[in-house]
Amino acid sequence: MHRFSHAGRRAAHLTMFTCLLSCVTAIAPRPVAAQGAITSNAFNPALSLILDGKYTNYSRDPRDYQISGVLLGEEAGLPSRGLSLGETELAASANVDDKFYGQVTLSISDNDEKTDLNVEEAFVQTTTLPQGLTARAGKFLSDIGYQNSKHSHTWDFADQPLVYRALLGEQFGDTGVQLKWVAPTALFVELGGEAFRGSEFPASGAGHDGVGAYTAFAHLGGDVGDTHSWRAGVSYLDTDAVNRESTLPSDDIVAFTGQSRVWIADAIWKWADHGNPKTRNFVLQGEYLRRKESGNLATRLATAAYDGTQSGFYVQGVYQFMPRWRAGVRYDRLSADNTVGPLPIATPLSDDRDPSRVTAMVDFSNSEFSRLRLQLADDRSRARSDRQLILQYVFSLGAHGAHQF
Repeated sequence: MHRFSHAGRRAAHLTMFTCLLSCVTAIAPRPVAAQGAITSNAFNPALSLILDGKYTNYSRDPRDYQISGVLLGEEAGLPSRGLSLGETELAASANVDDKFYGQVTLSISDNDEKTDLNVEEAFVQTTTLPQGLTARAGKFLSDIGYQNSKHSHTWDFADQPLVYRALLGEQFGDTGVQLKWVAPTALFVELGGEAFRGSEFPASGAGHDGVGAYTAFAHLGGDVGDTHSWRAGVSYLDTDAVNRESTLPSDDIVAFTGQSRVWIADAIWKWADHGNPKTRNFVLQGEYLRRKESGNLATRLATAAYDGTQSGFYVQGVYQFMPRWRAGVRYDRLSADNTVGPLPIATPLSDDRDPSRVTAMVDFSNSEFSRLRLQLADDRSRARSDRQLILQYVFSLGAHGAHQF
């Protein structure tokens, strides 16, 4: 039997390896030059799982929660007392081919009665449109404002600002289309618009044959030296509501039919020690929202005309004072000017107080994939103050794309 020499076997192995490498190179997909942070490969999608858990305690009954001056959306209440599983998020994303990118995000929430599985986002997006254009279609969080498009595990506090909870029902997202343009300039300039089905708060009922909400937004941003960066913007949301239901603490249901329009101004300033955010950094962020609604309110027994203007703001500062450790303070305030016809039941729309809240938090991140947080708040959304305590963990498993600025 013929045997190879040691040198002959090594030459044969090298030849086989060269042939194999040539074959793999020939069939391997070419990398797609995606925009922004989109870098996933179509044959190797990025998969991630976000685990979110909480312990909450309140000085007042969370089942009686309401905000003076507004009718809340279905998801704008408080979590139950005690231990709870927050919003678990499962996401997958990848380049579809050389022109499209796709992403789906499922949220799993557990309450006292059942476990809900919801599609938070499921969209396709272009990657090769010319002149800085990007188009998106599917279900996604709108790019209005600053906080709205951020997933809950990226929030700097355990909950949304009061004004988001009151006027946007936590955050606005729906099924629709988006067109966005980024200018080819040193200064960051972004313009965009969206059209949605109009089935999510503050819209409802998918009016106008299923196109019942529109947005427009503009954002500017840039750097100041090596240590500072900023972004500011204005946004507009125009929606139609058809029998948009709100459940009161008394279990009565009030349905609103009419037009709801929201204006937003946002700004954020970031500082990093010598340009390195891993050691020390500070973020100052704020938004002002104003909503105008006009139409009719209906209960089981009566209908009344309704015209309301609600506005509010939040401002927050978060300081990473040493690696892994951050502390933050947030202040929220709302006001309302509502005119409501006679109804047989009392609603928060007739309350004349201005809700406010002060929140403080401290959190520890052992790595970019884990975070533990303690949060305390004095919430004056109702007649009497509610002292709130939240202990939270957020863990990230798997690949997860870079977050927006």
